[in-house]
Amino acid sequence: MSSLKSSFYSLLALLLLGQAVVAQASLPDFTELVEEAAPAVVNISTRQKIPERVAGAGELAIPDLEGLPPIFREFFERNIPQVPRAPNGGRQREAQSLGSGFIISADGYVLTNNHVVAGADEIIVRLPDRSELEARLIGADPRSDVALLKVEGKDLPTVRLGKSEDLKVGEWVLAIGSPFGFDHSVTAGIVSAKGRSLPNESYVPFIQTDVAINPGNSGGPLFNLAGEVVGINSQIFTRSGGFMGLSFAIPMSVAMDVAEQLKADGKVSRGWLGVVIQEVNKDLAESFGLDKPAGALVAQVLEGGPAAKGGLLVGDVILSIDGKPIVMSGDLPHLVGRLKPGSEAELDVVRDGSRKQLALTIGALPEDGEALAGATGPGVERSSNRLGVKVVELSAEQKKGLDLKGGVVISEVLDGPAALIGLRPGDVITHLNNQAIDSAKTFTQVAQELPKNRSVSMRVLRQGRASFITFKLAE
Repeated sequence: MSSLKSSFYSLLALLLLGQAVVAQASLPDFTELVEEAAPAVVNISTRQKIPERVAGAGELAIPDLEGLPPIFREFFERNIPQVPRAPNGGRQREAQSLGSGFIISADGYVLTNNHVVAGADEIIVRLPDRSELEARLIGADPRSDVALLKVEGKDLPTVRLGKSEDLKVGEWVLAIGSPFGFDHSVTAGIVSAKGRSLPNESYVPFIQTDVAINPGNSGGPLFNLAGEVVGINSQIFTRSGGFMGLSFAIPMSVAMDVAEQLKADGKVSRGWLGVVIQEVNKDLAESFGLDKPAGALVAQVLEGGPAAKGGLLVGDVILSIDGKPIVMSGDLPHLVGRLKPGSEAELDVVRDGSRKQLALTIGALPEDGEALAGATGPGVERSSNRLGVKVVELSAEQKKGLDLKGGVVISEVLDGPAALIGLRPGDVITHLNNQAIDSAKTFTQVAQELPKNRSVSMRVLRQGRASFITFKLAE
């Protein structure tokens, strides 16, 4: 019996050992990739000279160390950075940053993040052999967070560029960079998602990974298993200041398009529709007659913009552009931004529950967007209704200021559905239940005919920004 037990345990041990060997064999070996690619990955440091301001209220003044007892002078020298003297005898301080980058051409073009070099007076690129080269900023694009640098050199080591669009979720990827200044640190993980939209980052469909990225990795390359760069490590999601499992990289297709424009023109031009959009949730999908939540809902059309000239209307739901589907509203800016200004685009939209094709000419994204200024004031006609709001008509001056042909402004919110959905005095209502509101009288009529126990949409302007909200009226 003991020999039987012994044989059983021996067999079990062999099986477990075999599984471990198979598991180990299935894990990728990154050593050759790192040996080949690492020479082209660089450390980037910057210096920015900032004149010292006179310390005011709430600011800490740096003390004069002269005349202090030795024990106090030693404390201040150790804990407070010394401020260099400016040429005029005043004081100046240096702001320093540290990041990563990679060489994309043998004659010295380097890619990194814009936030690594923004505002720098001096940019130093350090190669793996510890040699340092001063870099010149060719151009930077804050919207994509890409910067192109140039160092003087010949036959410099370069990375191989890959196609980020060929990446698959679950695929192994590797990062090389300088987290916290530790040069050429290597971390690996998998692609967690593609096409991620981040707040205030409308023009980059980020690659999400679980590769460990920390401060100093910014601007460094993200490699696939073939040793090709597929992205630039740019951001992390963190509550602690360090890595928490969510890293985001700029796709190489986006980065190279930006780099080529910066090299040729020193700036980047992007396509523009001239609309404000929002996500389509379940209730909005029901309200607009969609089978499922998808697309980008047009909440605002800017007067004189490409969308207005092409016939796009408030309340249209854009389902695709040039045949490329819009699953989430954040997909639209990515796709439009890649189009060349002046090019033609075909949009598939849902309007009043029916599919419609629109052809329009893409415009150029303005340098600085301007929000519409909201305004409220006394109207001519007043109305109350079952929604629990009092509204007044917009004056001609308000309509002109808001670029509106109609609409009503909320003067008072009473107890009722309006209070529950968060409406406020000063909100401007332009559409209710997919119908344009041109007067207080129209608003009252539409409100009286609202269906019960079904999602109803309302378009509201608050501080100049438009959005659709949904609600249901109970029996």
